[in-house]
Amino acid sequence: MANIDPVEYGRLTAQVENLTCKVESMETDIKELLALANKSKGGFWMGMTIASIAGGLLTWLLTYWNR
Repeated sequence: MANIDPVEYGRLTAQVENLTCKVESMETDIKELLALANKSKGGFWMGMTIASIAGGLLTWLLTYWNR
């Protein structure tokens, strides 16, 4: 352990700093993706609600019209 190469140590330190920056960037991207997924989840359920209402109304109209 007494033979620590300063150049190798400096290179490893730079790699750790680079990886730390990348991880922080990935954390912010993941948080943005999570927020987008939560927004789209609400939009999906609203779309399902509208489609269900439209389908029920169309079914009722066709049943009423065929009598």
